[in-house]
Order: sequence, then structure tokens, then C-alpha cells
Amino acid sequence: MLRYGIIGTGMMGIEHIENLRRTDGVTVVAIADPHPPSRERAAALVPDAQHFVSHQELIAAEMCDAVVVASPNMTHVDVLSDVLTTPLHVLVEKPLCTTVADCQRVMKLAEGRQAVTWVGLEYRYMPPIARLIAETDAGAVGRPRMVSIREHRFPFLQKVDDWNRFSANTGGTLVEKCCHFFDLMVRIMPGQPIRVMASGGQDVNHLDESYHQKTPDILDNAFVIVEFDDGGRGMLDLCMFAEATHNQEELSVVGELGKVEALIPDDVVRIGRRGEHWIGEVEQFSVSDPDIAYLGHHSGSSFVEHQKFRDAILGLTPAEVSLSDGLLSVAIGQAAHRSIDEHRPVALAEILG
Repeated sequence: MLRYGIIGTGMMGIEHIENLRRTDGVTVVAIADPHPPSRERAAALVPDAQHFVSHQELIAAEMCDAVVVASPNMTHVDVLSDVLTTPLHVLVEKPLCTTVADCQRVMKLAEGRQAVTWVGLEYRYMPPIARLIAETDAGAVGRPRMVSIREHRFPFLQKVDDWNRFSANTGGTLVEKCCHFFDLMVRIMPGQPIRVMASGGQDVNHLDESYHQKTPDILDNAFVIVEFDDGGRGMLDLCMFAEATHNQEELSVVGELGKVEALIPDDVVRIGRRGEHWIGEVEQFSVSDPDIAYLGHHSGSSFVEHQKFRDAILGLTPAEVSLSDGLLSVAIGQAAHRSIDEHRPVALAEILG
């Protein structure tokens, strides 16, 4: 049995525990969180696990083979600075860190490690998105020229001490929430991202809230365009006061041969082939994965992620999501925030150095 420790047992820490409870060949033996109510909720799920207040105590106990880092975003760099000096396998929740500089610091610390270090960009594994990626990789649209992602959803949920209400803690909405989508763009498109243009604001959400006499500053809507070095383009349409909708996520990839799109939570994939289909005539089918034992918050993608992380630890398959992937997803989000703040296109080279 692979022995796991969970660092951070808030909402996502609980999500990881629920998935690991349904994953063969693993057991959660330790949990760490300074917040007693969070620690108690986790302990109810894994009553035999040892409890710690700090991640340092969990590491020092030397009772784990792997750890999941699900603590608040702004803590990732310090937690990883300690974890990466050990032989522990690591799955760190997105975003890797809140800034590119901290991501680069973490990557430096990880150089030469033999253990698996995996970034939790699990949207790749939502069944409709996984099918869209597979169809695109197989040439369904020819060379992808445009990728479009729309997320129309509910506002940010409440977290412990409301840490996610402030960009200094999260990295900003386009890092905290949207690194998933920028990762998908980079995964799907054949070129490399080079430039970002964005427009966004905080127009509706959290404006009437106050924490320690400070008003939240997180964006609640944005358009982001990402340009690639081969002429490809990606676009994100984000609105976080649009829960009165049918599908929360809609993704499409278009090339010279046709179009593939995925709709969530309809869990539908559509394929249109130019010369064969016309508007309204596309092929449509439902997508599900009967092997997913726990759907959780992200349509079962975290369950699939944990099976792949376990298999990578065991040497059965290579790790699929790297620190470089985590860095690039944060860099695009940081560039988008700079573009909004400075009203101009931002080259990724400015951000990455």
C-alpha cells in the first residue's frame, strides 16, 4: 500500500481524501492542517490517520510515501520548499504557486529529484474534455487553429478565513481559477503561447463584503486571448456571476478539417467535419467513464488524476502533468492580469524572464 499524507484539509483536501478512499493500493495515513475544524472533518473520513498541526510535523514523522498539497495557494511555495527536500512523491493542487517567481523557485528546488512531482490540473481528465483532447490529437480537426473556452459559473465559494477573497493570497482570479483553462489551451494547441491580451473587472461579486476593513479585490469576469507562435489563438470567456445557465463549461477546437466541442455538465461531445456536416448536422454523443468511482466537484477528473498519479509513482506510466505545465499556466494568468492592469498586450517573455 502506498502511504499518503494530506497537507491542507479544507474543501480540496477533503476532495482528495474522498478520491483516495476509492483508489486501489493506497491509504491515507496522515493529515496536517492548523485549522482544527478542517482537521476534524478530515479525521472523520480517515479515523486511523495520524493528525498533525503543521506540514513540517507530518514530514518529520517519515510515515508517508507521497503527499498531496492542498493548502491555500499562498502557502504552496513554503510547503513545497520543505517537501521537495525529501524523497516524497508530491501532488500539489493548482495553481502551482501564486507568482511566476515562486514557481521558478520551486522548479529549481525540484531539479534532480527522482520522485514524482505532479501539478493538479485535473480538468484534462473530465471525460468530455479528455475525449475532446483525444479527438484533436487524432486529427479530427486537422491542425488546431482556434481553441475557445467558456466558463459561466457561480461566485467563489467561502474558504477558511476567507483567504480566497484577495488576489495577494490567490494570485488573482485568472491564476487561481483559470490556470486550468490556460493549461488546456497549451495542451491542445500545437504551438507555444507567446502573447496575452485581456479585459476584465470586478463588477458584481463580493463588493458588499469586508474583511478586516478591506474589500475583496478578485475579478469576477474577463475575456482573455492567448496568441501562439504558429498563428493559433485561444480565447477564454469567464463570468463568475452566471450560475443561471445550462452548461458551466463549453470548449471548442477548430481547424481546417472541422470542429470538436465539449459541453459540461451535459457531458456531450460534438464533432463536425467540413464537407460532410453542415450547421445542425454534426455528430453528437454522450461521454461518461463507468470506471470513475467518485465524481466529486470536478466530474470525476480528480479520481482519474489520482489513478494516474499512483501509476506514475509505481513506475507503470510517466507523470503527465509537470512543474513546467504548472509554471506556464500561472504565467499566462499573470500576463492576463498585467494586460488588464496596463491596458496592453503582454508578451510571455516579460513574465517568464
